[in-house]
Amino acid sequence: MNAPVDLRSDTVTRPTAAMRAAMAAAEVGDDQYGEDPTTNALQRRCAELLGQEAAIWLPSGTMANQVALRVLTRPGDEVVAARECHAAWHEAGGSAANAGVQIVEVGSGGVFDVDALDAAIKPSGLPVFPPTTLLQIENTHNRAGGVVVPQAVVERVCVRARERGLKTYLDGARLWNAAVASGRPEAELAAPFDLVGVSFSKGLGAPGGSLLAGPRALIAAADRQRRMLGGAMRQNGIFAAAALHALDRHRERLAEDHHHARLLGEALAGCPGVELDLATVQTNIVVFQLAPGAPDAATLVARARERGVLIVAFGARTVRVVTHLDVATAQVRRAAQVLRELLAA
Repeated sequence: MNAPVDLRSDTVTRPTAAMRAAMAAAEVGDDQYGEDPTTNALQRRCAELLGQEAAIWLPSGTMANQVALRVLTRPGDEVVAARECHAAWHEAGGSAANAGVQIVEVGSGGVFDVDALDAAIKPSGLPVFPPTTLLQIENTHNRAGGVVVPQAVVERVCVRARERGLKTYLDGARLWNAAVASGRPEAELAAPFDLVGVSFSKGLGAPGGSLLAGPRALIAAADRQRRMLGGAMRQNGIFAAAALHALDRHRERLAEDHHHARLLGEALAGCPGVELDLATVQTNIVVFQLAPGAPDAATLVARARERGVLIVAFGARTVRVVTHLDVATAQVRRAAQVLRELLAA
């Protein structure tokens, strides 16, 4: 029997044999004393890649986002972000519990422009209004189908945010995908922001870890917040070695994942009951709607599992599929065929 084709997320990848070897051979020290040489090397490498002064490793993307919020805002502040952003939808209410902020979701399809930002910023004349202090952009945007936020839009909105006195944060968990899809270097995509977060455990295929990059003063503040949240590690070099290996060997191959997502998108777009705009299939994520009369998302997920294809319900009639390092072209084609048959039944 064929192994299941797991398209639930790009976080399901397992370290390759070469990555495991790099982890086993990693030189380590106590990172809380700044003495883990492999972690230090990763932080220097990513600061350079992202065009920033300094960087700090964190255990997860959620912690990176939460630390960024605690550094750039104060409790009671308001954050403007794209509708259905990760910080509002996928972090268990942490933005309210950890940073004490509320998030105003604007725009559609993972993108918003200057007018939406201006409309979301609260007036400053009365103390009853929460101060709007931070602009956050998620690039690529998960729930919008992995779309790449156009850099011209990013730059316009960040300029306007600064004019209005806001700080800026890039949730770039999948920034590596955005760079490959847009043909722009990560440093260019990160340049408009005060702080930038990236993940190693999604498309890059490492077993864990994220990173914040920015000015030294902000990274020093992030270090304190990381310690407060229990995210400072000891012999962290084993994780850093996996990330370094992935940066060297798995970044360019993200284009293969994007191609596979396009194959899936094209196969699904013509199915009865599927609502999917192929213009949104830009990276490794496909999000589609199920029209009335088609099975609902939970039913499709259950039937696909019975056929050896694992996918995720993103809502009552919304489904997400994600391609990644561990899925080959033949598996993608098999998954597409299974889903087409289920939707045609």
